[in-house]
Amino acid sequence: MRRKLVIGDIHGGLKALQALLDKIKASPEDQLIFLGDYVDGWSDSAEVISFLIELKQEQNCVFIRGNHDDLVANWLKTKQANKKWLAHGGKSTLLAYKNTSKKLKELHINFLDSLENFHIDESNNLYVHAGFANLHGPALEFYANTVYWDRTLWEMVMAMDSKLKPKDKYYPKRLQLFHEIYIGHTPTTRIGKEEPVNYANVWNVDTGAAFKGPLTALEVKSKKIFQSKPVYTYYPNEKGRN
Repeated sequence: MRRKLVIGDIHGGLKALQALLDKIKASPEDQLIFLGDYVDGWSDSAEVISFLIELKQEQNCVFIRGNHDDLVANWLKTKQANKKWLAHGGKSTLLAYKNTSKKLKELHINFLDSLENFHIDESNNLYVHAGFANLHGPALEFYANTVYWDRTLWEMVMAMDSKLKPKDKYYPKRLQLFHEIYIGHTPTTRIGKEEPVNYANVWNVDTGAAFKGPLTALEVKSKKIFQSKPVYTYYPNEKGRN
């Protein structure tokens, strides 16, 4: 039976991604849904993009756009480096591209431009990097970049009364739009967790790979968890985004 697996924020950790995929042992029929932030953090950001481009040739993949992916795409196109981007992982990406060819950069720009802002599957599950604020869903956001920057969805479900049910009067309308919602963007390590965290129908799969946590994949149907070792252990001479 085909599996559907959601993979959290990678942040340049190619070695961790390869170790994670070795554990998953995906067949060509399995679908891998990547939640974005492929770059900025560890030293393999450019290599991660090249790896994903090749992976797509042999594997059923969905690639969601993260805020860091958008920042890197803008830098590759304009050569303008945002100071905040450099301070939050961008410096490692800038170095990763230092000796790459123009042809490779163009290939990577094409990949980054092809990323989806969100994905809805046949079971009405939503996959989005950060969240959405519009009560009618992500497709109706006034600013398209909300879906890869917004944290209010996650903040809302964390603060919700756990006794609320979908049919209750005060159950958030945003959550009623989808069966389940899968996000990254806000590391679960911020609340002391190194595994995916579930509140209401929202699953956060960013387990802090950019910092001290592992890289994680979550099987949608069974909720089985696959994880690499903490990503920093693959890069002992680097600081990541610490």
